[in-house]
Amino acid sequence: MVIGKHRCGLALAALVSLAALSSPGFAQTDAKGLPGPTEEQLAKLQAIYEDLHANPELSMQEKRTAGIVAKWLKEQGFEVAEGVGGTGVVGLLRNSDGPTVLLRADMDGLPMKENTGLPYASMKKGTDPASGRETAIAHSCGHDLHVTWLMGATQILAANKDKWRGTVMAVFQPGEEIGEGAKAMVDDGMVKRFPKPAVTLGQHVLPFLAGQVRLAPGPVLSRSDSLKVTLYGRGGHGSGPESAIDPVVMAAATVMRLQTIVSREVSMSDSAVISVGSMQAGSSANIIPDEAQLQLNVRTYDDAVRDKVLASIKRVVEGEAAISGAPKPPLLTMLGQFPLTVNDEDATAKVAEALKQRLGAERVQPAASANASEDFTVFARAWDVPSVFWFVGGTDPKKYAEAERTGTLNALPSNHSPEYAPILTPTLRTGVETMLAAAGPWLAPANAGSQPR
Repeated sequence: MVIGKHRCGLALAALVSLAALSSPGFAQTDAKGLPGPTEEQLAKLQAIYEDLHANPELSMQEKRTAGIVAKWLKEQGFEVAEGVGGTGVVGLLRNSDGPTVLLRADMDGLPMKENTGLPYASMKKGTDPASGRETAIAHSCGHDLHVTWLMGATQILAANKDKWRGTVMAVFQPGEEIGEGAKAMVDDGMVKRFPKPAVTLGQHVLPFLAGQVRLAPGPVLSRSDSLKVTLYGRGGHGSGPESAIDPVVMAAATVMRLQTIVSREVSMSDSAVISVGSMQAGSSANIIPDEAQLQLNVRTYDDAVRDKVLASIKRVVEGEAAISGAPKPPLLTMLGQFPLTVNDEDATAKVAEALKQRLGAERVQPAASANASEDFTVFARAWDVPSVFWFVGGTDPKKYAEAERTGTLNALPSNHSPEYAPILTPTLRTGVETMLAAAGPWLAPANAGSQPR
């Protein structure tokens, strides 16, 4: 997942708070007395993070990562189910009566080469199932950090069972990058196999100020539809295009025409994005191929707009093929879909207040909606329960301040960039703290007389 950067200055009080986070022995405590990670725990978590970063795995292939988290959860006293939806892991920590809270982290890396220069940079390679080709693999979206955050939170929850009551469900999900992992876990009977949560909670590192957190109620991430378009022509010799039907020209015309859908068919009061991320055809300079393939992605926030855009794509693709004299109609195949990510208003208010109490109000800022997409809400939809998804900054405060001063925030490395590498202090601590704080409103205090509503 990738999200654009948003400008947001930081007050002096926030800088003081960030400085405190890096001081030795600092361990924040929430309203229920649940401690944050100690320096010893952070050192261990950093070692885990560096190992995960150096050993990323592609979507639905996360066997090594799944083994690490399953072993960790068992050591903390969780009941552990492995192989859920392929490589997913679910851990349950039951602690007397009370609600169940689902905490989620995604595990997969990306089919790309890392260029961070870190001593623990990934050198791994694998086979991309989408193309069947060998590819470099990198944790350039931050999922290694998400896994480490949740591991830290589960350890603290397990060690402090006298301070809360209920059931913690830790979900380590495969395949988020391709939109298949959450669905695979649900299709594997997750709703029937595990207790219904009162809320589902998730978070993502982004390239804004480290130590800062952003969240908002309502739609925060867009819906996504990815398609493959196969255009059919008639091959021939490059010297005789008059005897062929060139699918390359057909594809080029289609790409250009697709760009007019948003600019000329979507109202300025609505929102949509169409991106053609791949165009492939032919194998030689002097051979006109038989077919060309496009892969494109659509982002929307409204179902009516989505339906209109998808219908327009079909019309444009079929129209360009007809104009070109294609021997048969093009083939449109849906590659993957992500649902709209919508934060429940009441649940978000609870999480926001808990984060402010734990971190300080100056470090909790509103989030702007973005065109990135996530499959996190598949869990909430399957159980029909509220969900909250928030964002944790991971950019060095000094670098962020300089980029803000010079107007170059967009030049900072972001998710899916080969240079993207979140700063670990205070980002590692912050992500553990936010997960603990967010779960707090639903986990009844150990001495509570009744289950919270």
